[in-house]
Amino acid sequence: MMDQQKQGTPWEHGLLRRDFLKTGLAAGAGLAMSQVTPLRAQSSGKEDPIRLAIIGTGSQGRVLLDAAANIPNLEWKAVCDVWNYSRRYGQGVLRKMGHQVNAYEDYREMLDKEPDLDAVIVASPDFWHAPHTIACLEAGKHVYCEKLMSNSLEDARDMVLASRETGNLLQIGHQRRSNPRYHFARDKILKEAELLGRITVVNGQWNRSASEDIGWPKKYELDSEFLAKYGYKDMHQFRNWRWFKALGGGPISDLGAHQIDVFSWFLQGDPVAVMADGGVDYYDNHEWQDNVMAIYTFNTPKGVARAFYQVQTTTSAGGGYFEYFMGDEGALKMSENPKYTKIFRENNAPDWGEWLSKGYIMQEGETTASYKPWKKQEAAQSDTVDVRETAALSAWDMPVALDKAIHQPHLENFFDAIRHGTPLTCPGEEGYKSAAIVLKVNEAMAAAKQLEFKPEDFVV
Repeated sequence: MMDQQKQGTPWEHGLLRRDFLKTGLAAGAGLAMSQVTPLRAQSSGKEDPIRLAIIGTGSQGRVLLDAAANIPNLEWKAVCDVWNYSRRYGQGVLRKMGHQVNAYEDYREMLDKEPDLDAVIVASPDFWHAPHTIACLEAGKHVYCEKLMSNSLEDARDMVLASRETGNLLQIGHQRRSNPRYHFARDKILKEAELLGRITVVNGQWNRSASEDIGWPKKYELDSEFLAKYGYKDMHQFRNWRWFKALGGGPISDLGAHQIDVFSWFLQGDPVAVMADGGVDYYDNHEWQDNVMAIYTFNTPKGVARAFYQVQTTTSAGGGYFEYFMGDEGALKMSENPKYTKIFRENNAPDWGEWLSKGYIMQEGETTASYKPWKKQEAAQSDTVDVRETAALSAWDMPVALDKAIHQPHLENFFDAIRHGTPLTCPGEEGYKSAAIVLKVNEAMAAAKQLEFKPEDFVV
């Protein structure tokens, strides 16, 4: 935990975790564990509903509520948010879905008055993730916590330890880890078929156009004394917390974390170094950089790969948001948005007919019946033209679709883990590794030099 409790920080609201351990209250973890009521099948054969609460009904909390709307057999019991405006919104949405939910300002009151909860969704600002998550785990609840796991690695480590000590599940919200399209790309295209050959370069981006800071309805404005209790200076900081260093991790954490997590997951290796640059070049009322560029060095099973990532908040140019894996035989451009997803075949690659017949790929405008083996393009007559530069890459599609909200499969995985013991696709240990990789970018920018990773950096 943090070495000091500062006024207005989350840890003013409860014991520091190290104090919890030192004072012998760790025995309470066993009690908390016993409070979890295993979900059981009713006499009719139907499973009991999962009883849920959500902490944080701002923008991301609302996304998760929408994603859960089509998941059956959930029973929402409570919403918690410090702002009455968001709290009433969350309560209203769930009541329209047929759930009778109670609303709370304080998460401790919620946990005290809702003892029958099975799980809690934590969608509060990053600097609140650890206190909210740890309190819920120690109260006997399973937790789905949004990414980035925390803006502090020390707090992220304590979240993992709390999950281990209580025996309760901790899923981190890197939702691509449960997306069937991403699983197909990783398991079939990259690992089994090895269509890219050796991956040498990765490029990822998420660019957004310049925008005004988030405002608020004046009649719901909170006074500074109230906000100070929860760690905020004023309403501007409360509404735009992602831009402030004590509250969030900046755009590399807010947006980049989604995609940098995919880098290591797909490459099957951890980075060994990172360098980065960025600055507060555009917005004069932010603390975090508005544009960030980072270069990672990865050790993969096939050799070294360099991975470049950029997040821009002053331009939407560059062709959307994606992760682009490039190898010596092909390339894979992945995105949650299917229109950006494509597989490209290098002219010198082995024939892909086998993988077309197996249904792993679909060539644009082609079917299995009409497929003709690819013929290597011959060099142009002019010896000044290099066919390696002029040969058009053939474009292929991936035959897997997602007909759900992009966060829904990740929530379903969490609920399946509660019901049936299904392995989590992003448990706390994986979320911690991603946090270590992402937050190192901010350190590299501050140091203005390349920083190295050590194997122990990724392990709790």
